[in-house]
Amino acid sequence: MTRSRIVFAGTPPFSVPSLDAIHDAGADIVAVYCQPDRPAGRGRTTRACAVKRRAEALALPVRQPLSLRDAGEIDALRALDADLMVVVAYGQLLPADVLAAPHRGCVNVHASLLPRWRGAAPIQRAIAAGDESTGVTLMQMDRGLDTGPMLARTETAIGPSDTAASMHDRLSRLGAELLAKHLDDLVAGRCRAVVQDDDLATYAPRIEAAEAEIDWNTDAASIERRIRAFNPWPVCRTAIHDTTLRIFEAIVIESSTGAMPGTVLSSSRHGIDVACAHNVLRLLEVQKSGGRRLPVGDFLNGTKVEPGALLGATPA
Repeated sequence: MTRSRIVFAGTPPFSVPSLDAIHDAGADIVAVYCQPDRPAGRGRTTRACAVKRRAEALALPVRQPLSLRDAGEIDALRALDADLMVVVAYGQLLPADVLAAPHRGCVNVHASLLPRWRGAAPIQRAIAAGDESTGVTLMQMDRGLDTGPMLARTETAIGPSDTAASMHDRLSRLGAELLAKHLDDLVAGRCRAVVQDDDLATYAPRIEAAEAEIDWNTDAASIERRIRAFNPWPVCRTAIHDTTLRIFEAIVIESSTGAMPGTVLSSSRHGIDVACAHNVLRLLEVQKSGGRRLPVGDFLNGTKVEPGALLGATPA
C-alpha cells in the first residue's frame, strides 16, 4: 500500500503533537517546514524551534526558508509531490502558489471553533472574553486569514481555573487527535467542507505586552479572566510601592465597596483583596520585580502590603 506523502509546517511546541500524530499514523513525511533558528532567552543564544528539534529526533528532513514566496522555494515544494500539507502554527502566511502545490492543498489545525477567533491568539482571546468552551478546527486553507472551509472540529470546555498554558496543552493534544482521526479522509478528499459564516466571525489579534497592564476601573471578573488569559505570557501586572507586581492567580470576591478602584482592602495569608469597579479581586499568587513567583502568604512574609495602599500603572 502506498503511504500518503505529507508536508508538515509548524514551529512552536503547540505543533509537535500533530507532527507526532502524522508520524505515528505511518505517513511518509517528505519535509518539515519551520521558522529559521532565532536568538532566544536571556543570553539571546540561537536556538532551534520545538518542531525542528522533534523532526530531527524523528530523522525527518527539515527546511527553514525565510519566506515561501520565493520562486525557488515554491518549485522545491512542488517537487515533493505531496498529497497534503498540514499547517499547525507555522508563523507565515502561505501564498496562493503554496496553497495549490500539494494535490489536496493545505489543511490548518486551528485552536478555536471557527469562525470564532480567527487570527494569531485564539486561546488567550477566548479565555479573556469569558467563552465557556473552545476547541480545534481542521480547515482547508485559502488566501484569507483563517477563512477557509471547515473539515472537522472538536470542542472542549474552558474551566474556571484554566489558563492560556493549560488550554494550550489541551488544545495541542486535541488537535493532534483530531488530525489523526481524519488524516486518511483528508488525503482522500472525503471530508465534508462546511463554509464559514463570516457574519459570526470574531478576530484574535496577536497579544501585545501593553495589554497586560491592569485597569482597576473595570470589573473584577474581567480582570480575573485576563490574568488567566495572559498566563504564562505576558502576565498581568500592576504597580505597588514603586515596583511592578505581576499577578499569576486571583479569584473574584462578590462584595460591594465604596473604595477607589485599585485600593488594597485587606492583606493576609488568604490573599490581597483589591477594590475594582465592580466586586473585589483577591490576589493569590504574585511576583514583584527581581523576586520569585510566590503564593501571597509567602510573598507577604517579605513584603508589607498595608490596607489602603493604592495599586496603579506600572513604572515606565
